This record gives sequence, C-alpha cells and structure tokens, in this order.
Amino acid sequence: MAQQTYVTLLRGINVGGHHKVPMAILRKEMEALGFSKVITLLNSGNVIFEVNDSPITRMEEVVAKHLKQVFGFVIPVWIIKGSDIKALIEKDPFQKVEVTKDTRLYVSFLKEPPQVALDLPWKSDDGSYTLIDVKDNIICSVFDLSVGSSTKGMDELEKIFGRAITTRNWNTIVRLGDKIKD
Repeated sequence: MAQQTYVTLLRGINVGGHHKVPMAILRKEMEALGFSKVITLLNSGNVIFEVNDSPITRMEEVVAKHLKQVFGFVIPVWIIKGSDIKALIEKDPFQKVEVTKDTRLYVSFLKEPPQVALDLPWKSDDGSYTLIDVKDNIICSVFDLSVGSSTKGMDELEKIFGRAITTRNWNTIVRLGDKIKD
C-alpha cells in the first residue's frame, strides 16, 4: 500500500501560555504512532506526515487519544489529505481579494460539512468579516482589521458553524503546501 501525505491541524495549543505542546515532542509522539517523515510547521500544531492510506476519522481518534495521554488535556485534531491542501492552494480562493496591511486571509476547517447555507459572499453586520467560499468542510474568509478584530470574526464563525472548527492564516496553508511532497 502506498504512503499518503496528510496534514494534522491541532486546535487551541500554545496560545497565551496555555496547553503547551512542544513541537519536538509532538513530532516524536506522531512518529510513535507509526507516522513517517513527520514535519511540524510553526508552533501552532501544524504537522505533515506520511502513512499508509487510512480512514481519516480513525486517525483523528487515535491521534487525539494519544495526545491526551501524553499532554494531559484534550486537543481537538483535524487531519486533511495533503492533496486537498495542494488543491486548495492551486485553486487560490483569495486571488480576487485586494490585500492591504489590514487584510487577513483565513482558511477554516470543519469536522463535518456545514448544515447552514449562506449566500456568498456573506458579510458580518459591521463589514469587517467576509465569507468568500464554503466548500465541503473548508471555509475561506477575509478579515478587515481596520473595521473589526479577527477575534470577533472567529466568534462569528463559531456562531454560524459551531465550535468544531479550526482556522489557519492563508500564509500558513501556503507554507504547509510548500512542504508537502507531490
């Protein structure tokens, strides 16, 4: 069976000194689970690895259970096929967005496809937050920090789609894609 590349995204670690997960230990623990070519990116729980093709939900359960045993707290885990990350980057959902110093581009991942249908682009009441694409379990959004805060935007996301969500800056997604072997 051929090895497949996957990306693991962890939610809520290393934020404000809480839920500390050192990346060196995270790499070691992912390898202990049988994953190979493990690479971490940044300090926010982005992991690239290879493994024989396996059901994603099962891998998420195994990783989450193992990390809870190792670190002593629940860490929500998302696993995405590396090819899906590469396809998203190739699509470049933000190509028509005018980027300024106050613009932030975000990609959010849901556990399940959304149960709500929105007319896109959807804007928050204050105009600071715009959803530009919702496809399968992936949401692409734009924040205008000259109007509001990204924290408020994240709250808006959770109101619409629920708490089973994790978000990354578009630059992080691109950097992950750069490290995924074709």
